[in-house]
Amino acid sequence: MRSIASRMAAATGAAALTLGLVSAPSRAHDHGVDVPTLTGFAALPAQTYVPASEPSGAALGTAPINGVQPPFADQPVQGFSGIVRGGGGAFEVLSDNGYGTKANSADFALRVQRIAPVFGTGAIDVLGGFHLTDPDGKVPFALTRPDRVLTGADFDVESIARAVDGTYWLGDEFGPFLLHVDRTGRLLSAPIPTPGVFAPENPNLGGGTPNLGGSRGYESLTISPNGRYLYPVLEGTVTGDTAGDLRMYEFDLETGAYTDKRWTYPMESPAHSVADVVTVDANRFLFLERDSTSGDAAVFKKVYLADRRDRNGDGKLDKTLVADLLNIANPDGLGGFGPVFRFPFFTIEGLILLDARTIGVLNDNNYPTNATRRPGQADDNEFIRISLPESLHPDPRALR
Repeated sequence: MRSIASRMAAATGAAALTLGLVSAPSRAHDHGVDVPTLTGFAALPAQTYVPASEPSGAALGTAPINGVQPPFADQPVQGFSGIVRGGGGAFEVLSDNGYGTKANSADFALRVQRIAPVFGTGAIDVLGGFHLTDPDGKVPFALTRPDRVLTGADFDVESIARAVDGTYWLGDEFGPFLLHVDRTGRLLSAPIPTPGVFAPENPNLGGGTPNLGGSRGYESLTISPNGRYLYPVLEGTVTGDTAGDLRMYEFDLETGAYTDKRWTYPMESPAHSVADVVTVDANRFLFLERDSTSGDAAVFKKVYLADRRDRNGDGKLDKTLVADLLNIANPDGLGGFGPVFRFPFFTIEGLILLDARTIGVLNDNNYPTNATRRPGQADDNEFIRISLPESLHPDPRALR
């Protein structure tokens, strides 16, 4: 593996208001590949904001952070921590809790952004989005804002799945909770707690002892091909479980309750975390596993195919490597990078199955604190497309 020699100049200007069509795919995407290959690269400049929104970042102070001067006049478009299809070539991505903690994110309004990568030009169009709100008072504990717009001090939403009725399910890390919202972001029910699991930020902890690390809740969430079950995955190991083993739960949307089924995903190291999960079919899932390093120091960022049928009988999901995100062929030099492409972000948090042989991967740029590509400059949000040498043979319903 080699270091990145150069990078694409970020697109500039205000976010686009119309949908850009994907154009000029690389020859690798057209003709198939022998190894995982970069076939699309697009980036959203770090300093992209929701037009005419509200001030944000007051708790960051006033000293420049990676070339960015807080606080901000508007809400940043940042933190791509989950992704679903949006129709017409667009996608809906989830901005996470804001600036990293409950304490500094009270003025960050939780939001689903609608974006469209334009791989032909390397840009990402921002098409709008919606805030998460609780006007009907479903949340039983106190919220930050009296208008009940949800903020990063209330929840740390990190994962998203769209149900067949068009509503959204979100995975939160502070509870960890499952949240159910309609197409406008309005909360439809009270936050659903995880049985027997409490993070330090859980508002119901009541002086009790947490059994999950901070910010180690539902980083990952996917839905079954038939639309009946949710599969949320904890990012961290629950106290008492084997170090490096993560719980994958099953939530029945028909009964509105967790089932008695649970699976174990074995990480390659207890120091790793799982940042996203995607359904392939009724038994197989793509898992995005990463270490906590970044830049030239990054050593582990991989996508695995995991099978819950446990053919080797060890009581855990069976894993097969699909792609090493630090060793992706780039024969067309996409993004201005060399022949070996590295996606070396600490916070790679978005994964989507685009077709039977193609995945999309996105980073959460943790605006403005991450500076991975260019020292001292806040990271952009990047959306990469990777073609695979073999079909994953997904259930067609997993691609809707």
